[in-house]
Amino acid sequence: MTAPTTPTASQYPVTVRVFSQRLSATPRGARLARRLAAHQLDGWGIPHGTDVSETVALIVAELASNAVTHGRVPGRDFELRISLVAGGVRIEVSDARAGSHPPGPRDVHLPCPLDEHGRGLLLVDALADRWEVLRREPGKTVRAEIDLPATTP
Repeated sequence: MTAPTTPTASQYPVTVRVFSQRLSATPRGARLARRLAAHQLDGWGIPHGTDVSETVALIVAELASNAVTHGRVPGRDFELRISLVAGGVRIEVSDARAGSHPPGPRDVHLPCPLDEHGRGLLLVDALADRWEVLRREPGKTVRAEIDLPATTP
């Protein structure tokens, strides 16, 4: 008879928490992305109205709005993907527009005061702990990460 052993960390089952949804590249799809993100976080134990939930919802809204406004290809959807990763939340919004790539984190500039657009990525830059633009075929993915406070379940 063998003695029971204590499992090592690599032997514990891994719970992967990923939400992925394709949405129509319309203003309605962008609004729905924000609501779905907040709802999914609530299901994962990050309640509506918390700082993390509000921050993620705002980043999703900005990235989804950009995908609809600048990355729209007729007949193609955009994709929202949210992952609960070790110590944080990862947000990815992908669109199918080839040749259209937003500036990266170090290249975002303040628009002129009278410009009506151009502040979305400034908000993402201010709110996300990390973010980047990834090329894919076709299109691009903008990925942002938010660190969770130590008290978050």
